[in-house]
Amino acid sequence: MGGDITVESKVGVGSTFLVKLPVTNTAAFIDKTPGAGLEEWKSNAAIPSDTAVSDLQNADTSLPQILLIEDNPDVVEYLTACLESQYRLDYAYNGMAGIEKALESVPDLIVSDVMMPVKDGFEVLETLKNDERTSHIPIILLTAKADVQNRLAGLRRGADAYLAKPFNREELSIRVENLLELRRKLQAKYSQHGWGLHDSGAQPPDIDPEDVFLKKFRTVMEANLSDPDFEMPQMERALAMSRSQIYRKVKALTGKSPSLFIRSIRLHHGRHLLLTTDLTVSEIAYEVGYSALNNFSDAFLEEFGERPGKVRG
Repeated sequence: MGGDITVESKVGVGSTFLVKLPVTNTAAFIDKTPGAGLEEWKSNAAIPSDTAVSDLQNADTSLPQILLIEDNPDVVEYLTACLESQYRLDYAYNGMAGIEKALESVPDLIVSDVMMPVKDGFEVLETLKNDERTSHIPIILLTAKADVQNRLAGLRRGADAYLAKPFNREELSIRVENLLELRRKLQAKYSQHGWGLHDSGAQPPDIDPEDVFLKKFRTVMEANLSDPDFEMPQMERALAMSRSQIYRKVKALTGKSPSLFIRSIRLHHGRHLLLTTDLTVSEIAYEVGYSALNNFSDAFLEEFGERPGKVRG
């Protein structure tokens, strides 16, 4: 390196070693201002942002989609290593970008850091939990502050789980799986509760935002049941949500696509009319938006396992 070492020694006193190393200004300049180098980090991170989007689009769509909102490259790399084999991963590098991406893609679950630039994890949590498009998404908060006060702050804002850094890989995996299992139970709840407009039994109070959303969906359908052309484009306008947002929300809550959910509502109402009125099967088919009797009969068989005529006896 061009330096040298000298030594001075006195008997009975000791020795002094002098090491000289040259100082040069040949290293590359690194900008230390806040936020500088973020784009370079994204391109050199374990999963570059552009590649991540491409991989997400090409991944197995049957796998749950998780959005990671984290500005620390080491944590992103660790989270990716923990989750990439079982889930589709998407990435955002600050709170604002995370909110925008969540509203756009409506993932199955979100893992978010608390301390981030632009908007922190608490702001991410509060925004998404109070937006009808994303209120159902489970959110895990990550924080270096493990004290009770910070945990309570996150839980009060609606966090579904809280992990203190450094967190155990197995604990993260268990938390994610448990939250996704709760979502599957939520689907079963709405499935058992019925999708018809005249289900028997008491309905749950409209406190849960997901109950409110599904009731709004059904109300829109009730007003348009006899219109055979009422499908997703009209529903998008009525709910003021995009097709992909409605799809992800309805799929998460019911396990069915919106089109199948619409069909279920039509058919449940048709079944109700079969059991409570003297209308002919053809008239009922027309009432619930089917212009062809055979289409109504086939769809009814697929939904309930029997033909409309058999229900009436």
